[in-house]
Amino acid sequence: MSEAKSQFGTKATRLGGVLALGLLVGCSGSFDPIANPAAMEQYTAAEIFERGEYELERGKPDDAALYFGEIERLYPYSDFAKRALIMQVFAYHKDRDYPNSRGAAQRFIDFYPTDEDAAYAQYLLALSYYDQIDEIGRDQGLTFQALQALRAVIEQYPDTEYARSSVLKFDLAFDHLAAKEMEIGRYYLKRKHYAAAVNRFRIVVEDFQTTSHTAEALHRLVESYLSLGLTDEAQTAGAILGHNYQSTEWYQDSFALLTGQGLSATSSGNNWLSSIYRQVVRGEWL
Repeated sequence: MSEAKSQFGTKATRLGGVLALGLLVGCSGSFDPIANPAAMEQYTAAEIFERGEYELERGKPDDAALYFGEIERLYPYSDFAKRALIMQVFAYHKDRDYPNSRGAAQRFIDFYPTDEDAAYAQYLLALSYYDQIDEIGRDQGLTFQALQALRAVIEQYPDTEYARSSVLKFDLAFDHLAAKEMEIGRYYLKRKHYAAAVNRFRIVVEDFQTTSHTAEALHRLVESYLSLGLTDEAQTAGAILGHNYQSTEWYQDSFALLTGQGLSATSSGNNWLSSIYRQVVRGEWL
């Protein structure tokens, strides 16, 4: 008898929740935090939370964020307020409202720094920058901010799934910055502004050695230095390229350029590239 009573009570509770949600959905005009904020006070945190979830399910993340925000306003010290805040971060991000997503994420981190969802909040904060990284030709300020935020996830929450995902995104964002330098360098090279081109390719070789653009950067340095008549630098760039990327098309092209002028891909002279050659090839770091 007691078991049957318990089952009946559970079913009744579920039915009550469904009916309450249906009432809230049906009375959407009065259950509107913008049109009628005072009317929200008659609903419980659980009811408002359910409405927020409903809005997410029907593809209205902007409305969902408003309802989750009402819980934070009306029930600021409840457990639902904490749950609603992280859901608000997610809803804003899903709506691509990145500034509000960042603001909500930072509030969660500030209010609940030791909560298990703090890592997720930090990760969504990082994504609010990362997901805005546009084409290579655009300003890269957001890329730098994404790198900083992703690093925070990796360093503060190293044992989480968010850290593992952040490592992959960090590498992609880092590669994105290198691609920007390469694009500008190629622009200068095409217009025969060789010194300006060298400066860009040098940045890639010195600061972005782990990216996929280093081999091309070394080849472009060979091209640029040969055009400037700086054969020692050109040969040394070719030597580094040959040591690390001998099987690539970039080395083959550089080798043809050098031998075409009676030169070889060997370290020569005393310049910034010969210093890198000594470090990378000979292991002479001091």
